[in-house]
Amino acid sequence: MPSSITRNLITGGAGFLGSHLCDRLMEDGEEVICLDNYFTGRKANILKWIGHPNFEIIRHDVTDPIKLEVDRIWHLACPASPVHYQFNPVKTAKTSFLGTYNMLGLARRVGARLLLASTSEVYGDPEVHPQPESYLGCVNPIGIRSCYDEGKRIAESLCFDYQRMHGLEVRIIRIFNTYGPRMLPDDGRVVSNFIVQALKGEPLTLYGDGIQSRSFCFVDDLIEGMIRLMNGSYSGPINIGNPEEFTIRQLGEKVRLLVNPSLPWINLPLPDDDPRQRQPDISLATRELGWSPSVTLDQGLLPTISWFRDLLGRNLA
Repeated sequence: MPSSITRNLITGGAGFLGSHLCDRLMEDGEEVICLDNYFTGRKANILKWIGHPNFEIIRHDVTDPIKLEVDRIWHLACPASPVHYQFNPVKTAKTSFLGTYNMLGLARRVGARLLLASTSEVYGDPEVHPQPESYLGCVNPIGIRSCYDEGKRIAESLCFDYQRMHGLEVRIIRIFNTYGPRMLPDDGRVVSNFIVQALKGEPLTLYGDGIQSRSFCFVDDLIEGMIRLMNGSYSGPINIGNPEEFTIRQLGEKVRLLVNPSLPWINLPLPDDDPRQRQPDISLATRELGWSPSVTLDQGLLPTISWFRDLLGRNLA
């Protein structure tokens, strides 16, 4: 008799967000196939599930097709921090286009529902603030960030073309800045940068004047929103992020206060095409999914700093 347990494929399943999603689905008693090429994913993130009868791990790059039998596809595979996606921008663009194309083809063949992890970067350096899903964005198509920004925009386009042409069930989540345990210490994102610098006793690096703003969503809140979107009937795109807005300097001050209030600042020029503001309008997520974040930045920084302290302690041992 066929199993009634949902069979999930998570691309990028050993990464920061993917591994937390693996945890949640495994704890819910579902089957999980974790697909990762380990460019930014780490086997240590999903080590506790290796050997579990409901868990399978496959080393694979999504730019190559794969044949599997699954019910749901959570397509998270793509480096998400500038340091990593600019390392090989052509490969990043291929991952967004070919990877999404391959996963949509798989979803169509097996009748699976697919969720695409898109990004707030599709809004570029926004001229509308906060950003609703109806805002079409202000993206530089030839800039150093375009491999990721435009890659995710074409990935969204592919999803809706498959929906219109083939009746495929798609869900698109636009993820705003997310942080928490299992972030990579060298990923170049501002939360991990500040925490690692502070724990090492180094000056905190501030790009530009530090008044550019971001909104920071704790990983547990993000995963809850992602699951609600996949389980619901709304296709998206839908913003998932914490609408509480902070300047980069305010974030740094919070980290200093929690780790070492005497740390000095270093000022460096702002990188090209770095957005001045980023804040999600989550009214659609609240209405369609009944979702809103529950973890404040002050609450979420504590376990994140604790995780990095343990990680750096192990690396120095």
